[in-house]
Amino acid sequence: MFKGLHPIRYGKREVWPLIEGGKGIAASDHMSAGAWAAANGIGTISAVNADSYDENGQIIPQIYHAKTRPERHKELVQYAINGAVDQVKRAYDIASGKGAININVLWEMGGSQTILKEVLEQTKGLVTGITCGAGMPYKLSEIAAHYQVYYLPIVSSGRAFHALWKRAYSKVPEFLAAVVYEDPWLAGGHNGLSNAEDPLLPQHPYERVLNLRKVMRAAGIPDSTPIVMAGGVWHLEEWNDWIDNPELGAIAFQFGTRPLVTQESPVSLAWKKRLMQLDEGDVLLHRFSPTGFYSSAVKNTFLRNLEGRSERQIAFSVKETGDHTCLLDAGVNSRASFWVTDSDLQRARQWVADGFTTALRTPDGTLVFVTTEEMRIIRKDQADCMGCLSQCNFSSWSESSEKGTTGRIADPRSFCIQKTLQDIAHSDEIENNLMFSGHSGYRFKTDPFYANNFIPTVQQLIDRILTGK
Repeated sequence: MFKGLHPIRYGKREVWPLIEGGKGIAASDHMSAGAWAAANGIGTISAVNADSYDENGQIIPQIYHAKTRPERHKELVQYAINGAVDQVKRAYDIASGKGAININVLWEMGGSQTILKEVLEQTKGLVTGITCGAGMPYKLSEIAAHYQVYYLPIVSSGRAFHALWKRAYSKVPEFLAAVVYEDPWLAGGHNGLSNAEDPLLPQHPYERVLNLRKVMRAAGIPDSTPIVMAGGVWHLEEWNDWIDNPELGAIAFQFGTRPLVTQESPVSLAWKKRLMQLDEGDVLLHRFSPTGFYSSAVKNTFLRNLEGRSERQIAFSVKETGDHTCLLDAGVNSRASFWVTDSDLQRARQWVADGFTTALRTPDGTLVFVTTEEMRIIRKDQADCMGCLSQCNFSSWSESSEKGTTGRIADPRSFCIQKTLQDIAHSDEIENNLMFSGHSGYRFKTDPFYANNFIPTVQQLIDRILTGK
């Protein structure tokens, strides 16, 4: 065992301070979470549209039959509840009384509170805690207290935690098990990068975690309440100065990317092999997600297409003004009046000549140029929206609006996140779908543990982590 790393008390058991990161749709399931708990860690079930099974143990496809978005949203919520309950029960059985099972919820997912409450209602005694991020989950502590489970909010700064504590968490301090610091420049998936922070100028996690601890101390939270370092964690020996460091207080570690490459991981072998081939810099921090959050994913054809789409973008005015003196005659019909600059007019004509023949409006007063086929797919995906987010930039869906819309133009620079994550989770198509990864994913290629394309079991991975290497 790595020197200085000690088991912690969590729930009714002593467990290793090693948490499986809760990756979204079908990428953290009962097999990986149950095995992680069975190895005496804290396994995490994703409660984001998890898979459920029929009587033969086959995955039930999430097919939507309703004609309206609100009705499809109800179908989605029920799929999410059924799947998460099924996954928790199966993971608990695999754990066989060892470790602990958490569930992970994205606060800004569609129906998050309804789903969370119903899952906890149907899995009483099986779930130890809830990790939750992607938004400001003020009601998380209240829900956790009602169901007598712990909560572990995911934040990216001391400032974010302070807001949550002041408004809500201070009323229910006894169920705060830990605070997860998810580094916005290192972690995979959606990241909590604020508008005040530069995505191109990463800050060192030590100073940010120290600041978080100072905020927690000012709130009267004891140093024995762990801060969970999430993002960029690979070898524990590289974090030696964090362990038993009185300046930081208790520290635990979350692993999100490494558990993807295990035998129990539900993602495809193609996905696992692609991760093991990454080079440094192959993961992109971008803002194409329909959530509006930054997120990190592998640079593949899917992301390169989104980059290209945004690069084929020009600003316009609906009347002649300023340097917008040219009437656009490329990519639009003759009845439309879009005034652009002369240089943008020339660019638009070239894009049309290159096959990007259709200009689509964005909510920011710009036009993006796409192929006819891209336009068809974008329009269909927007029409098929099932409300998987509380509000969606891509489709303009809004869960809280009576009309079910944000009132803004749907953004063609984004994509249907439900569609692509379901597809990559249930197929070998990794090049044309969003493939999340942390920025340390390139280390699979250089770590001798994975030599000769070795894919470990979860137990073998945790045993390796415990050596510090």
